[in-house]
Amino acid sequence: MQEQLRLLGIETELEIIKTSGDVFVDKPLHMLSGWGVFVAELDERMIAGEIDLAVHSMKDIPTKRPPELTISAVLKRDSPYDVMVCRNGSRLKDLKEGAVVGTSSMRRSAQLRRVRPDLQAKTLRGNLQTRLRKLDQGDYDAIMLAEAGLQRMGYQIDCTRLDPESFVPSANQGTIVVAAKKGTEGERLSGLLDDPHTRTETMIERTILETVGGGCVVPVAVHAEAKDGQARVLAEVLSINGKGFVRVDEMIPLNGYEDRARTLGRKLLESGGRELVDEAVRIVGAR
Repeated sequence: MQEQLRLLGIETELEIIKTSGDVFVDKPLHMLSGWGVFVAELDERMIAGEIDLAVHSMKDIPTKRPPELTISAVLKRDSPYDVMVCRNGSRLKDLKEGAVVGTSSMRRSAQLRRVRPDLQAKTLRGNLQTRLRKLDQGDYDAIMLAEAGLQRMGYQIDCTRLDPESFVPSANQGTIVVAAKKGTEGERLSGLLDDPHTRTETMIERTILETVGGGCVVPVAVHAEAKDGQARVLAEVLSINGKGFVRVDEMIPLNGYEDRARTLGRKLLESGGRELVDEAVRIVGAR
């Protein structure tokens, strides 16, 4: 983002801030302060005027935001898909019964259990290098990652993209956004980087996610792909063990997509998703 602004003649000063989500890497994300653990501390600094802009992975940003702030730019999306990296170079279907698969995502864990209930999903935190090191040293037989992370780091490693029909991505996966305080010069200048196509797709996903609710403790997947004035929307809510799920798969027009996305979210809830959301909140809350 900094380089993109520089190409427009806009100079910025980079400040690296470690949040509690970056520091407490020994716990699953849902056991920290909830969805937004990577975001809230930066929001506070922006509201206080200590920073002008914040760069986030869009899937980390809660759907409920402080009224003073806005997503000023949605950058062009990288891959929204998941990949699996196996220690011995095998593939998902070839993993032995009882193999240990690492992931930090409730959604990936549930989808994995749906496809291969014989495998063990084990919590995996840390940056990309740490996760790959833990795989190499034998802590896991395989790990699941966002393909976008590998792309951004320039890693050329042996991995397999998981079938997006079975492993529907998280809402906004692969998308970087810029947050700013409303009405500021930072909002205006960063807005020059906004990619309208990506914004439309990701806002469809966020609208459905907001309608379903449940935060980071509920396995929810939403992916929208826009083309020729409409978007294919594939969304699902899963049980934590992956045995139960409800899904919608529909084409919606881009014109007025907000209302149609809310309708799809309500459809998910009314077809059994509400019970799965309540079940996940009850199970995780009891841990």
